[in-house]
Amino acid sequence: MSSLQDKVAIVTGASRGIGKEIALALAAEGAAVAVNYTSSSTAADQVVADITGKGGDAIAIQADVSQEEQVDALVKTVMDKWGRVDVLVNNAGITRDTLLLRMKPADWRAVIDLNLTGVFLCTRAVSKTMLKQRAGRIINIASVAGQMGNPGQANYSAAKAGVIGFTKTVAKEFASRGITVNAVAPGFIETDMTDGLGAEEILKFIPLGRYGQPEEVAGTVRFLAADSAAAYITGQVFNVDGGMVMA
Repeated sequence: MSSLQDKVAIVTGASRGIGKEIALALAAEGAAVAVNYTSSSTAADQVVADITGKGGDAIAIQADVSQEEQVDALVKTVMDKWGRVDVLVNNAGITRDTLLLRMKPADWRAVIDLNLTGVFLCTRAVSKTMLKQRAGRIINIASVAGQMGNPGQANYSAAKAGVIGFTKTVAKEFASRGITVNAVAPGFIETDMTDGLGAEEILKFIPLGRYGQPEEVAGTVRFLAADSAAAYITGQVFNVDGGMVMA
């Protein structure tokens, strides 16, 4: 039996990139997966087709996770269909990069609202169910930018640093109910978000000398969500960054 057989996972921002690979990885472990997306319905439907084509169970659910009502509706749809939530992966995120002096308040708010407030809203929305179940795995996708900063990303770095602090706090609040809360902090991963960056300059700062692959981030999430050995791990940040950040 697969390690997530009869379990239910929600993956936000799962229509492409890292989120897509996470959804596929959890489905491969036997989980029924809610593939959340904001606007890419065709891509989300393809992820669902990829899962169901291999005998898995999945549905695509549109929701802007920065909006409370839409998050509540997302979780209600999952509960109505499957009756439980065992894994939440807060992956949805955007960038609005520019230097601080040029950054518009709207660009600041958009990134904070989706990348940080969205994590709060989704975690709160599943918490009652997980607390009642006395079990659950919450994995928040942070970033090395939240640990070391990155020029042109004051909004993104602040949001991801907030995700790390949020992770540690909620891990302490939920630990007595058997719920683990951890963060995964990717470095430069080969996705649409890193297209067009100056790879040659960036690679100088990555000891392994290459970009990461979405599957490598998904593998860490799969371990935290599915492996029984991860049951004693909570409040931690796992860097998947080729050695960029070494504490």
